[in-house]
Amino acid sequence: MVGGRTYRGVVGRRGVDCAGGWLFGGWGGGHRVGMGGVGGHGAERGSLGRGKEPRTVLAGPYGHPFHPIMVTVPIGAWVASVVFDIVALGNDSAARTFAEGAYWLIGIGIVGAVLAAVFGLVDLLGIPRKTVAFRTGLTHMILKLTVVVLFAINFGVRAGHGYESASVAGFVLSLIGLAILGVSGWLGGKLAYRYGVRVADERTQGQGFAH
Repeated sequence: MVGGRTYRGVVGRRGVDCAGGWLFGGWGGGHRVGMGGVGGHGAERGSLGRGKEPRTVLAGPYGHPFHPIMVTVPIGAWVASVVFDIVALGNDSAARTFAEGAYWLIGIGIVGAVLAAVFGLVDLLGIPRKTVAFRTGLTHMILKLTVVVLFAINFGVRAGHGYESASVAGFVLSLIGLAILGVSGWLGGKLAYRYGVRVADERTQGQGFAH
């Protein structure tokens, strides 16, 4: 029973078992994690709680970070640019239209990625240093910035080549960028779904399983 409600569902493999202000079995084989009243959300005390709480309201409210929302813009734009490139390279009659479309999609992705990186940096600074989560987040950020640089070069190559025509070099750069982006995205998922960075604590998650 938590807050007058009984939670019969489960959260994760070990479920939720709250009593006397303590959460049992939430992480790693039945470790007991204290429940503080941080920010009015009952986030865990210590390092884990720091990684879950927003560093500033600009990063998004508790349990609803803005960074994962914003990364959908560059991902969608860059994936779409590759599709446009394939059409442009394979269809002479549509080459001009789709090549130009790919060019502007890459530009949109760059702007979106820079904005998303700002919010991601804020979340990264909220993770305690010298932890596996922080190192993972740092690697995630470095890879993502590498992708931004690749697409910026890609954008420049297309501008110099003539963005109205299909660019094989630009297409190759896009494929390399997406490959690195996939690795970076996998690490981002690991931060959220394995380490719980900016994810609400299990007591809060348990509210969704109340009858």
